[in-house]
Amino acid sequence: MSNNIYAYNGFKDLTEIIEHYVKGAENAMEGIEEGVKEFVNDALKLPKPMSKIRKAGYTHLVRCFAYRKKKTEIEAGWGKYYGPMVERGTVNMDANPHVYPLWDKKKEKYYKTMLIKLGIKTW
Repeated sequence: MSNNIYAYNGFKDLTEIIEHYVKGAENAMEGIEEGVKEFVNDALKLPKPMSKIRKAGYTHLVRCFAYRKKKTEIEAGWGKYYGPMVERGTVNMDANPHVYPLWDKKKEKYYKTMLIKLGIKTW
C-alpha cells in the first residue's frame, strides 16, 4: 500500500474551518452589537400610533427604543420604564407587543448580519 492513500485533507480542512470560527468568535460582541443596531433601527421605524399625551418634552414610546452595551452583554429594548408594561400588558391593560413580533418577523436578518460581521458566514 502506498502512503498517499490516507491523505488527511479532511482533518486539515476541519482544522481550518475551526480556526476560522474561533477567529470570528473573538469578536463576538462586535457581531452581536451589529445585529442589535439593526434591530433597534427597525424598531424605530415601526408605525407610531397616535398618542393621547401632548405635553412638551414628551417622546413617543416607539421612538425610545435603544440599546446599551455593558462589559459582557448588550441590552436592547425600551428606553422608557413603562415599555415592558405596554409590551406584556398589566393587570389593568392588555398587551400591545412591539418588540417580540418585530424580532420574530426579522430574526433571520439579524442573525445573518451578526454572522457576516463575524466573518463566519457570507451570503
